[in-house]
Amino acid sequence: MAGVSAALPVVRVLVVDDDALVRAGLRLILGGDPGLVIVGEAADGLQAVELARTERPDVVLMDIRMPRLDGLAATERLLAADPETRVVVLTTFDTDDMVVSALRLGAVGFLLKDTPPEELVGAVRAVAGGRPILSPSVTAQLIATVRAESPPGRSREAAGRLEVLSEREREVAVGIGRGLSNSEIAAELYMSVATVKSHVGRLFAKLGVENRVQIAICVHEAGLV
Repeated sequence: MAGVSAALPVVRVLVVDDDALVRAGLRLILGGDPGLVIVGEAADGLQAVELARTERPDVVLMDIRMPRLDGLAATERLLAADPETRVVVLTTFDTDDMVVSALRLGAVGFLLKDTPPEELVGAVRAVAGGRPILSPSVTAQLIATVRAESPPGRSREAAGRLEVLSEREREVAVGIGRGLSNSEIAAELYMSVATVKSHVGRLFAKLGVENRVQIAICVHEAGLV
């Protein structure tokens, strides 16, 4: 296992939160992975923008509600200066307008602060590798907003795309559409988490999508959830 960890690229992380205890907790969690290096901590949006400019982090964990400059505005400024930086919004709030606003501004992830430590570490590595990340609990809210904006006829198109799926793949897709995690889907369908992950990989390939949110949107548009 040590060889595997050594082979992984080091990810530079900037932690942004106005709560010192939250920053300390994130530092403790992320510091346990030798492949993650915290290059700075910011207590507000303005400080975050300044540190991002000097430290050039790969990933920024960004709180939403902060003094001087909130997380959404900070995300916009930060990405305007360096579009390659990957911002993950980390918050206790999961309202749909925040989710959509953060993603439209260029954030590549949206996680709740009660995300388990191992999932948080995995999310940081995932976004550093180019994969968008959304907490399952906020997926449904994003989908509802997107569906409201979908043009007529999209339902038939989505249903047609899902016809290539096997029965088991369709069940996994519906689970994703309901906002379930891989472990929750595995428990419901009586299969291992590894098997669920294999099905998810095939869903990406068959549906031509890049992340779980796109699968969930397709399932919702097809009327399966």
